Amino acid sequence: MDNLIVTQKNNHILTITLNRFDKKNALTSSMYRSLAKALNDADTSDDVRCVVIQGDENCFCAGNDLKDFLEHSEELAALEFIDALVSFKKPLIAAVAGHAVGIGTTLLLHCDMVYAANNSKFKLPFTQLGLCPEAGSSRLLPAQIGHTRAFELLVLGKTFSAEQAHSYGLINEVCEPDALLALASGAAKAIAALPLDAVLTSKRLMKSEPTSLTSAIKEEADEFKRLMVSDDCKNILSQFFK
Repeated sequence: MDNLIVTQKNNHILTITLNRFDKKNALTSSMYRSLAKALNDADTSDDVRCVVIQGDENCFCAGNDLKDFLEHSEELAALEFIDALVSFKKPLIAAVAGHAVGIGTTLLLHCDMVYAANNSKFKLPFTQLGLCPEAGSSRLLPAQIGHTRAFELLVLGKTFSAEQAHSYGLINEVCEPDALLALASGAAKAIAALPLDAVLTSKRLMKSEPTSLTSAIKEEADEFKRLMVSDDCKNILSQFFK
């Protein structure tokens, strides 16, 4: 397991902590693979009933590490993580604080519960980078908040707050930063105490249109790969390293 992804199992709860705080938890290819492994292992473990993914009370995830992204542009290890998210059968809770950029926001669309500190800032800057939505967000976000608002967030890349995310129905509750991790942990404990079969069956029944979502992710991935090698994307990303 990547030491930038820390896992801890206790009382049937697996807590996955993003542990690259000096880079605002920007994700590298190796981190994506570690996240995918952690979810896949949890899904097959009889000892795990719920998973929490978190940073700390000040930072969740600033999206892709752009330098790593360019260096490993042919690999798209993020897709391994996205596949693990989509297929994950057990309850998944996210605790968000500070930056939640790109995949730091789109992964939340696959979570069953999301808590956010009032210092959270959400942003989906795909088109500004010459890219397109990923992780099924082109399908999931409009379904949750409507096309016009989703277009504003996914195409204009408008930054939005925890209070706005709550009003959109994207998160369950807004709290003070120092209460965040305990709040998510408490929800996980409540879920882990429930009958496992009932919980898993309930989640399976609520999961909507898996075939259509899979198709959307495949289409996004194809376009994402195409756009990654475009002059626009390369020129924009290269500006970060001048």
